[in-house]
Amino acid sequence: MSKLNALIAGSTGYIGIQLVKLLLKHPNINIKYLCGNTSKGKSISYYDKIFKKKKLPKIIKFSKNLLEDTNLVFTALPNGQAQKISNKLLKKNILIDLSADFRLRSAKEYLKWYKIKHSSKNNIKKSIYALPELSKKKLKNYKIISCPGCYPTSVLLPLIPLVKNNLIQINNIIIDSKSGYSGAGRGVHKKYANKNLYESLSAYGVSSHRHNSEIEQELNSYTKKNIKFSFTPHLSPMFRGILSTIYLDLNKNISVKHINSNLKKFYKKDLFVKILPINSHISTNDVINTNYCHISVCKSKYKNKLIILSAIDNLIKGGAGQAVQNLNYYFGFNVKKGLV
Repeated sequence: MSKLNALIAGSTGYIGIQLVKLLLKHPNINIKYLCGNTSKGKSISYYDKIFKKKKLPKIIKFSKNLLEDTNLVFTALPNGQAQKISNKLLKKNILIDLSADFRLRSAKEYLKWYKIKHSSKNNIKKSIYALPELSKKKLKNYKIISCPGCYPTSVLLPLIPLVKNNLIQINNIIIDSKSGYSGAGRGVHKKYANKNLYESLSAYGVSSHRHNSEIEQELNSYTKKNIKFSFTPHLSPMFRGILSTIYLDLNKNISVKHINSNLKKFYKKDLFVKILPINSHISTNDVINTNYCHISVCKSKYKNKLIILSAIDNLIKGGAGQAVQNLNYYFGFNVKKGLV
């Protein structure tokens, strides 16, 4: 099979840089175009010296004519920009979006949470919320593949099987998530200039973080009841990684062992989700620079309660790696390509 030509719009942000690194390793992908606005005319090695000896195109401004010899369009742009590009897609193009532009199924909800009027409402129905392990068999039916946010990835992977199989109470789920500051993008140092990022832990977006909408939408799609949860994100003094700690109440006659075996069974064919032995103490260090999600089911001091730990690399499994994983499933490539 000849290589697929890829265009990456937004190639110089933390996620974009990570995506370029992964696609360079992918034997079926040719990086045809790198696109940017403020970075136009520069070499991508300006943003990461690792590309110094790599043969990569100079960064140019996106235009519709670039789509004519492009198979895959990756968008790692500020919210709202992928919608504009989606309106210009040709029949041959598949869009894999790493922003939030197509994560929500309702334009009204998108406006509510992102304060941006959706400019591509007709394309929402052509898109799929693509958490790879759950959507891999449906991808081929869609032109737009929307990759989940980093926090939701760490939360939904352990929770969806439990909600789907009615193993836990869904009226008071507590989610405490801590992320490396790269999750806030290159502007993080300006945005949080007074937070001393390198030496302090900061809570933010309490009860109002945009990823609430994603988590609620996806969990509610697996139950007829209304999920009630509290989600609090934190910026941690590290560059990358997410550790989510999830506090749950068990349904009657459900044990910790039952929960662990259910998750193992659910993900037994999924390479990148590892269910560890009960009470394993995991850290972000276990998954940094990989596409893996490590999940540990832990006992609480109370018989009817449970604690789940979930760790990912926010730039890979929570971002660029997930995009490559979706690419592999869509085209029937070995899921390891570009990732292992």
